[in-house]
Amino acid sequence: MQVLKFGGSSVASAENMNKVVGIVQKSIEKEPVILVVSALGGITDSLLHTGELASKASEEYKTVLKEMENRHLETVRTLLPIQQQSATLSLVKQQFNELEGICDGVFLLGELSARTKDRIVSYGELLSSMMISARFQSMGIDQHWLDSRKLITTNSNHGNAVVDFVHTEKNIQDYLLAHKHHLYVAPGFISSDANGNTTTLGRGGSDYTGAIYAAATHASALEIWTDVSGMMTADPRLVQNAKPIQRISYQEAMELSHFGAKIIYPPTIQPVMKKHIPVWVKNTFAPDDFGTLIENESAVTADSFIRGISSINRISLLSLEGSGMVGIPGFSKRLFEALAQEKVNVILITQSSSEHSICVGINEADTEKAKRSIDQVFDHEIQSGKVDPLKVETGLSIVALVGEQMKSHPGVSGKMFGALGRNGINVRAIAQGSSEKNISAVLSSKDVKKAINVLHEAFFETTYKQLNVFIAGTGNVGGKLIGQIRQQFKYLQDTLRLQIQITGLANSKKILLNEEGLALDSWKEDLQQAPNGTIHDFVQQICSKNLRNSVFVDVTANAEVAGVYAALLEKSISVVACNKIAASSAYASYKKLKSLSREFNTSFLFETNVGAGLPVIGTLNDLLRSGDTVNKIQAVLSGTLNFVFNNYDATQSFASVVKQAQDEGYTEPDPRLDLGGTDVMRKIMILAREAGQQLEMEDISNEYFLPASCFEGTVADFYAEMEKQEAHFQAIYKAAAAKNCKLKFVATYENGKASVGLRHIPAESDFYHLYGKDNLVLFYTNRYPEQPLVIKGAGAGADVTASGVFADIIRVAR
Repeated sequence: MQVLKFGGSSVASAENMNKVVGIVQKSIEKEPVILVVSALGGITDSLLHTGELASKASEEYKTVLKEMENRHLETVRTLLPIQQQSATLSLVKQQFNELEGICDGVFLLGELSARTKDRIVSYGELLSSMMISARFQSMGIDQHWLDSRKLITTNSNHGNAVVDFVHTEKNIQDYLLAHKHHLYVAPGFISSDANGNTTTLGRGGSDYTGAIYAAATHASALEIWTDVSGMMTADPRLVQNAKPIQRISYQEAMELSHFGAKIIYPPTIQPVMKKHIPVWVKNTFAPDDFGTLIENESAVTADSFIRGISSINRISLLSLEGSGMVGIPGFSKRLFEALAQEKVNVILITQSSSEHSICVGINEADTEKAKRSIDQVFDHEIQSGKVDPLKVETGLSIVALVGEQMKSHPGVSGKMFGALGRNGINVRAIAQGSSEKNISAVLSSKDVKKAINVLHEAFFETTYKQLNVFIAGTGNVGGKLIGQIRQQFKYLQDTLRLQIQITGLANSKKILLNEEGLALDSWKEDLQQAPNGTIHDFVQQICSKNLRNSVFVDVTANAEVAGVYAALLEKSISVVACNKIAASSAYASYKKLKSLSREFNTSFLFETNVGAGLPVIGTLNDLLRSGDTVNKIQAVLSGTLNFVFNNYDATQSFASVVKQAQDEGYTEPDPRLDLGGTDVMRKIMILAREAGQQLEMEDISNEYFLPASCFEGTVADFYAEMEKQEAHFQAIYKAAAAKNCKLKFVATYENGKASVGLRHIPAESDFYHLYGKDNLVLFYTNRYPEQPLVIKGAGAGADVTASGVFADIIRVAR
């Protein structure tokens, strides 16, 4: 004997019922089959709604009933040949007449009891099973309709009845012995008590019915046919890359189903588990898919010892604590008795080894009555101060990691909580059974989606890790960065198993966001059509989306954008900054951002603040981490100034060379930041700070070469004034040329002091042969006392700056 159960969308229409017929036909060729059928898709909820309507002062239920009746009649006409429709049409009308009579009684009494609810909702399963039975009859198949109410005996707990397995199994075995057929069609979900009153089996009741029949007949297998291809490693509505679980043990399936996996429910597994009957979860609409096989033991490989991740929402956490609990027996007993008295189900328990506190997780709907009962039981201890008033936290969820073989794989807990911590997910409580089949964590409901995706990536994503990147600034550097990410997308996914997804873009006016990733071939057009918004709106949306592995990238030169870093770091969102303002602001602000990065276990990277794409800060940090000491830094840190003085020879105006540098993208939007030395001051200060020196901008000596008049007015005024001061610039150039020297703007840090200024560079200097827009940094350390560690290369330009930002993004992932 084999038991097949179909329900929901599998029997939602005549077309779908015919799919069921095809699957069952193949099965009965091998052995007899019991087919368990649940209600026509959605009909149970509709029937319950009808009963509730009838209990109110309204006759709306008659309209609803008529619509349902017409729907069933139409299904019969589509399902059966016209000459064989009459009997089934009459049967459907008869059932709806009975149902209307019950609803009339409810209407007249104005009362809807649990017993009457069971009677009303039972019609869904009765009608569906009778119609599909008629379909098999019309095909000439040896079939027989079973009334589950006459075989499955329960107590009188309406809505969630408890099965009497001894009597039920005897009833089924005796009945089948007396009625030999190839196919039996039975309604799921419904049963009856000792008095013959209709009862229902609660959540997942039709699956449970299938398991009851399978256990009673010692079936070769129980097949549960749904609209999905088996159990998944996580809820596919939450995790885009959820994977099917091909094989799983009974215990693992029960753990997953207890923690919210809705494909199968714990009661379904219990009857078949006792008799080692395998359970298949299959897809009615993709019958050739493997599905999921639930069996006594399931093979485990090195990468499959975690079976799945599940969650329960709307949880409350009740915490009882106090010094009066320590060493006193009976506190836990009284707590659980108080909850049991109010029929409150405990989902999770955790207690500290100090016995100072005990914490339980319950359904949020039970919070009020649970608190009332506990407060009453412990009133004396609370009044005397031995126990603190009960602490209640709501808005929580439980996320569970499930796998029967976790106990033989050390480090699972560390990996789980490390992944959550790196993404800023705070864990409120933890529970792990001694069997080590699951690790459960209580956390804020708003973090559930993020947590499940983080854990799924940590334990199941062998293909790639995904970064969600949000970019502020889409100008020259920002545009180049987007192009580089697009170009390298496949390479990074293939070689580093890294998927960099640009999830958000913002400029000074617009915000563009998409959790599934932006289209990088049309981002400019899409951004133009996007809604208006400020940088604060952008940050608020980034935080509210709460996506895993989020990275904020600032490629602006805007102080307001730099001001949002702290809020992002506090949400464990990494920050990659091309913008120098934050790292060169007041030392206390710089230190705070570095501290927040450590506190919230996230990254604050700003390599491009000093040398565009050159690995200057990274190299400095490597020296310090490996135990070296930096004694002196000398550097040409402005690609702009180097370009200007490499190209200015007094044959063309100094202003025209500066304009060329700006046109080629080497300067800040206001070139005075470069030519006045402010930008270089910021860079040497950042290096000094990274080397451990507490330094402010006013501590740095700057020998200006621009006349003071050049700093007045607008950028246009600046260029006009430079033309007027051409003689001044020629004199500077000629003074250096007379000594066979070149002009370089050099930054120096030594003995805790920093300075910047224009220098005459002789031919023997490392700086002499520095061409174009190149930068050069010399680190003199204990390990490099005389021959410095040299870093040299292009220090300006949109492409190299974007590549430096890109490298920082990759560092965040790694």
